[in-house]
Amino acid sequence: MNIRLLMLDIDGTIAGESNEVTEPVKEAISKVQANGVQVALATGRMYHSALRFHQAIGSQLPIIAYNGAWVQCPITGTRYRHFPVSTSVALQLLEYFERPQWNQEIELHCYIDDRLYVRNVTSRTRAYQQRSGIEALVVEDLRDILDLPTTKILVIGQPHLVNTLLTDLQKVYPRNQLYLTQSTEIYFEATHPQATKGNATRFVAEELLGLEASQIMAIGDNFNDAEMLEYVGLGVAMGNAPIEVQKMAKWVAPTVEQNGVAIAIKKLLLN
Repeated sequence: MNIRLLMLDIDGTIAGESNEVTEPVKEAISKVQANGVQVALATGRMYHSALRFHQAIGSQLPIIAYNGAWVQCPITGTRYRHFPVSTSVALQLLEYFERPQWNQEIELHCYIDDRLYVRNVTSRTRAYQQRSGIEALVVEDLRDILDLPTTKILVIGQPHLVNTLLTDLQKVYPRNQLYLTQSTEIYFEATHPQATKGNATRFVAEELLGLEASQIMAIGDNFNDAEMLEYVGLGVAMGNAPIEVQKMAKWVAPTVEQNGVAIAIKKLLLN
């Protein structure tokens, strides 16, 4: 295959427990770039949280952030896309999640203008801040800040509760009204219906680079990577990905802790 673009997820793909890109992964990315393959990031992270990874891998392309709701180039500063959740839907979601029965069960993160807003800082929020490198802004009632476009709403909870919320809300909101997905077993995310990594990858590849799907390889590890893996010519799932995601891929790499991205690049792009 004539692969000219490599799309990479961050968490669980190029960054594991260490929250850093390991040297073997950096070296493999550098070698493939030297062979003329461009490399870009597609992540559920905030744009500013993804910047250090963009620098670490020496990417020259825009960052796909917020699962595709935000596409911006760190080099030029150009923001190509921003698909916020409609104000009415964002309000409906917050009203739903603010119900008393969820109060002690879930934590809400609201992303506006590439800033993180929370109703209180819990241990999970502190862990999120540490990993993302982002300081949360505390707002007593998140519904009070919806006068600005909301890029993403994130719910953190136990896996069984996250699965229940996802299933219930998918019955309420059709796919053309809201994109609902999981980036980890405890992270449930809601974005604009056009905000998927698949759509954003298509935009970067076809509209910015003039490439076709068959010329793209993508590597990801969770459900928010599904549309991207399905769109590209060569979709690779990490060995730590849920089995449903692995089934979508053409090849399954070793886990992130085994430097699976480096192994995938060597096997599929450097041989």
